Amino acid sequence: MAISGKLTKKLVENLGAGRHGDGNGLYLVVDASGARRWIVRVVVKGQKGKTGAPLRTDFGLGGADIVTLNQARERALEYRRMAKQGLNPRFNAKREIPTFAEIAQQVHIDRLPTWKNPKHGQQWINTLRDYAFPKIGRMPVDSIGQPEVLMCLAPIWTEKHETAKRLAQRMKVVLDVAKSKGFRDGENPITAIKDAQVLPKVKAKPKHHKAMAWQDVPAFYADLRSRSAMAANALMFTCLTGSRTSEVLGMRWAEIDLEAKLWTCPAERMKTGEEHRVPLTDEMLKIIEPLQAMQSEYVFEGQKRNKPLSNMSMLMLLRRMKIEGVTVHGFRSTFRDWASEVANAPREVAEMSLAHKVGSDVERAYARSDLLERRRVLMGEWSQFVSSDCKSKKE
Repeated sequence: MAISGKLTKKLVENLGAGRHGDGNGLYLVVDASGARRWIVRVVVKGQKGKTGAPLRTDFGLGGADIVTLNQARERALEYRRMAKQGLNPRFNAKREIPTFAEIAQQVHIDRLPTWKNPKHGQQWINTLRDYAFPKIGRMPVDSIGQPEVLMCLAPIWTEKHETAKRLAQRMKVVLDVAKSKGFRDGENPITAIKDAQVLPKVKAKPKHHKAMAWQDVPAFYADLRSRSAMAANALMFTCLTGSRTSEVLGMRWAEIDLEAKLWTCPAERMKTGEEHRVPLTDEMLKIIEPLQAMQSEYVFEGQKRNKPLSNMSMLMLLRRMKIEGVTVHGFRSTFRDWASEVANAPREVAEMSLAHKVGSDVERAYARSDLLERRRVLMGEWSQFVSSDCKSKKE
């Protein structure tokens, strides 16, 4: 015979935020986030709290997405029976607590649809797999406190500080989710470690992509122009547009309007998550128009049909040209320096040319224009400067 109460399966799935009683000390707790978990409130016979009053305690029974209504009622009954016998359920109840790794893997699966791209999702779980699972992966998630967290973070805190910070953030998410499902109580140990400043402060050294001086670009570009490799075409185009490597290599013909001299990079391929329009100059068109003959989906096709160039192709070309200590991304900095020092371009025009967000959220809400025509003039001047050695050699 099933145990009955006030709640139903439908209510469990649909009730809003708050604490909803089923009777006999069993409650469904719905957080503001929508997470649902079971708790049971019992009075342990013969045991007193700190004030001398009867020991009344709430115990988590698990998340409502894992523990059904009937299972919660059965567990609540078991806890009440123990409490009546003077046994504290915290030490006597048999509960299957998932391991840290099990919760982490479930969080990864649940969040897969929200990652910007599959690579980010894989990096998320890989960090935990490499630095947390070997030490605490098999531990029940309710037994992980500050010492266990420090076992994972301390060895890499100074040597690999950025990785350690990401690891801490990802471990915090896993432990927060475990608590929301009723498998943990109390403060998150990651928060406690941060607040207590247990780990030393590390001054992060900013990493800059090494850039070519703008004065050296025309000669470099003339050398590129003499090469027929697809990587040379892509690198010339990257240099002229100031775009990111992934944006150029992933560029499809469907994104280009040759008549309007415009390339529209869709939001899903932009770091900012917002669509970006790039004005195409005559010099840029000289590079891409002949590539139409290949009839590929991608403008810069790689070795495989209808596949883009490898993201290492342009860097490898730089190395073959004996251009040491310069990165492809660095050409964005080169353009930015030239725009300030030579073109005297307004900051917002130069920044928007690089698809950087300019100003606060409020300022951007009012400044809806992407300054396309002003950027078209600036990019035209940059194209003329970059290709100036090519023209002088012809003359």
